[in-house]
Amino acid sequence: MSGTLQVVVRNNTNTSALYAHITGTSDAGLFILSSDGQTAYHPASPTQTLSPLGADCAINVGGTGQTRTLTIPYVSGGRIWFSKDKPLTFFVNPGPALVEPSALNMSDANYNLDWGFAEFTFNRSELYVNVSFVDFVSLPVSLRLENASGKVTSVAGMPSDGLDRVCAGLTAQGQLDGAGWDKLVVRSAAGQLLRALSPNSGAVMVPGLLQGYYAQYVDAVWAKYAAEDLTVNTQFKWGDAKGRVNAAGLLDFGGDAGQFGKPSAVDIFSCNSGPFAHFSGVTDEALNIGARLAAALNRSTLLINSNQPEGEDVAKYYQDPITNHYARICHATSIEGRGYAFPYDDVGASKGVDQSGFLNDPNPKTLTIGIGAPLE
Repeated sequence: MSGTLQVVVRNNTNTSALYAHITGTSDAGLFILSSDGQTAYHPASPTQTLSPLGADCAINVGGTGQTRTLTIPYVSGGRIWFSKDKPLTFFVNPGPALVEPSALNMSDANYNLDWGFAEFTFNRSELYVNVSFVDFVSLPVSLRLENASGKVTSVAGMPSDGLDRVCAGLTAQGQLDGAGWDKLVVRSAAGQLLRALSPNSGAVMVPGLLQGYYAQYVDAVWAKYAAEDLTVNTQFKWGDAKGRVNAAGLLDFGGDAGQFGKPSAVDIFSCNSGPFAHFSGVTDEALNIGARLAAALNRSTLLINSNQPEGEDVAKYYQDPITNHYARICHATSIEGRGYAFPYDDVGASKGVDQSGFLNDPNPKTLTIGIGAPLE
């Protein structure tokens, strides 16, 4: 690979001004692309928190139908941010550490803007990029990747009215079960739909939201696997692990494979607390199994499939009344059903249909990103 990547951003929104920002970590540390779309900016460590960025890093893509070609070096943990009408505001803390826009802080300078992002890592091995709904749904993002051989792959993402559809689905589910899914819908001060929060984000904005939601389902799962084995294929060197609920009430896979207590709704939605926490001493094998359990719980498939995840069928995801309805609605709305809707949405059968909305290639040439509507 050449060590640089061409990123083409297209404004498919109805706004006269779309702005882009690219952030991450490069070999030189904290990386932000300058407003010229070509020059790397590496902020110095400030002496105070929430210090101004110190450079213009807002890239004006232009009006409806306009495109802008950017060039980036190797960047890990990257995000390509987009905002309508006005650029986003970033700050720097000592470190230096970037203070990113927040959809969960009403006093954040960006809270009332219409913005979103895609996630990527570009290194010497490959480019990996995905459409993320893990935090919230807002501006539709679509991806098209051409490699050095001319092969093209794509993820269409949400349709142009995706946010409207997701919010309508959450409102309908909230009316149906009274669990509070409708509280994930966020409107601007003027009453316009702004974003749809994931359950993780919603719990920050509305403390106690969906608390206890999964209790009945988890009880049924634990009862099932007190009487029979649950097989989890690690899809790695450990092969199959067989677990059963023991006398202590723990789903026990034995040895380094770990024991898992009953997770709460917060544990399931976040995939990284309670029995799924990455605490000191937890083995890689246990983390692997935990990821597969968390994915199955979000999709509510453990009562119908004891062979995880190789026995999974995408058509049977989210069919139980108790499930991650945010993820269900996101997948039902997105074109081809693809887009990261919870942290382990990339878990699935080896030969199954991708749900996570990612693209990767060892020899990327051009990444094109459409904002506001899918690329044609």
